[in-house]
Amino acid sequence: MRKILIVAAFILLCGACKFNGEKKNLPIYGNRQPVAKTVNGKMVTDTIYQTIPAFKFVNQYGDSISNKTLDGNIYVADFFFTTCPSICPVMHRNMLDVYNTFKNTADFKIISHTIDPQHDSVPILKKYADKLGVTGNTWWFVQGKKEDIYKLSESYLVRKPQEDVKQLFIHDGSFLLIDKQKRVRGAYDGTDPKQVSQLIADIKTLQADPEQVAKK
Repeated sequence: MRKILIVAAFILLCGACKFNGEKKNLPIYGNRQPVAKTVNGKMVTDTIYQTIPAFKFVNQYGDSISNKTLDGNIYVADFFFTTCPSICPVMHRNMLDVYNTFKNTADFKIISHTIDPQHDSVPILKKYADKLGVTGNTWWFVQGKKEDIYKLSESYLVRKPQEDVKQLFIHDGSFLLIDKQKRVRGAYDGTDPKQVSQLIADIKTLQADPEQVAKK
């Protein structure tokens, strides 16, 4: 009987180790298009995923920030305005956890887009960042033409994987996780500390992904 128990415990332990060692794959959100191509003389089907389009804004330092600036970076994006009295202060206090976790990581950025560029000038964005205690070039608060900001936000209107119905992902307080191929990999409620903790865990999962390392 004792031998049976020992064997059973060993099997359970091995199973647990195998489960814990499995790689977690984050979903790829958005529209996708199958494309047929020839590889080694055989026809195979590849998938082209929805990506974040080109953009160009100005950050709190007066520096130009574009999609090219973010090449080789995993990043988190959100939309806000500095005079927001309700959820914006909450979400950015939560974003500080993300910032403090990855502020010394070379290939990681946070991009906060103001939806009120007429008021949120570069000096006001700098003052806002200073008040949060944000320094350096890990977290950028950016502004630009209002129509460009809203057009960009439409890129985050993506459908959930394996669903045909388009889902609204960019909503008040959303944090969006973008990989190095500029694909949306997750959406999180920035006002919920538990979801922010999940975001931090998912960033680490992406960082450990060989595909992300290869695309630096």
